[in-house]
Amino acid sequence: MTDKPKIFTTYQHWTTQFCQQTGSFAHLNTLFDFEQWSQWPTTEQLNQLLPAQVKTCSGHAVEFRPQDDTFDFAGRYYEQVIYESGQIPTRLNGWHDLFGALIWCLLPRTKALLNQLHYQDIEAFGQKARTAKRNAITLLDECGVILAVSDGEFKTKLRAHQWHWSFVEQRGQWGKTVAPFIIGHANYEMLTKPYIGLTGKVLFVTVEADFFALDLAGQYRVLDGLLVDLIGQQDVLKDNRQLSPLPLLGVPGWYDDNQDPAFYHNVGYFRPKSVKRSFDGQSTG
Repeated sequence: MTDKPKIFTTYQHWTTQFCQQTGSFAHLNTLFDFEQWSQWPTTEQLNQLLPAQVKTCSGHAVEFRPQDDTFDFAGRYYEQVIYESGQIPTRLNGWHDLFGALIWCLLPRTKALLNQLHYQDIEAFGQKARTAKRNAITLLDECGVILAVSDGEFKTKLRAHQWHWSFVEQRGQWGKTVAPFIIGHANYEMLTKPYIGLTGKVLFVTVEADFFALDLAGQYRVLDGLLVDLIGQQDVLKDNRQLSPLPLLGVPGWYDDNQDPAFYHNVGYFRPKSVKRSFDGQSTG
């Protein structure tokens, strides 16, 4: 297994080469057309990608603003700035914040809700405290993948680390009864230089069968509403127990090497489910 590479937040040269190297960027290529940019997009260009009337849960219009020496945080945490002003501090010329901005464009209601939950947790426990809930919110925000499923067996099998069944035996069902949507912008950043070991955290969302007949933009709109209910009303992020590991390079269509079933034989990457033992030595699952 290769070592995890360093993730850089600033690049000297704009490139879209990685977009053609892995299918994990297919959604961004389809909905944003990276080829339209010959250099790093400005915050003005990113603001033009936002759907109409995107607001924070506090009622402020969302706007990407350059995070440069003139940006005044006024002692506030990043999420507090967004909630209290609608301004999203955005570092230019770097993948991390660019992908973060694009997720705001794709899932604006969900991102606004996650921002509100961050804000409420900070207000209750302070900037430095990391509660179980805030850790779960951060994990989804940075490393999350939403799996839309109409067949509940996928949720059962993937949570049980049944990788061969999910990725090989049922490969033809991807895009038909199960479909992945990246919400964690750090996932996208790391996928610019994919490596064996790259793993996200999956949150399952149950959808109707006709969801898969929608165009891609329509699927994101439906997911945005379902996520707001799941996270806001059902409180699935009170801790990280609902977030399961997902080897990102195993997702069909996301990495060329996984077309060979032997790719999934790497148990160091596609790890079996660990079995916990009780004090009497009995398996507890």
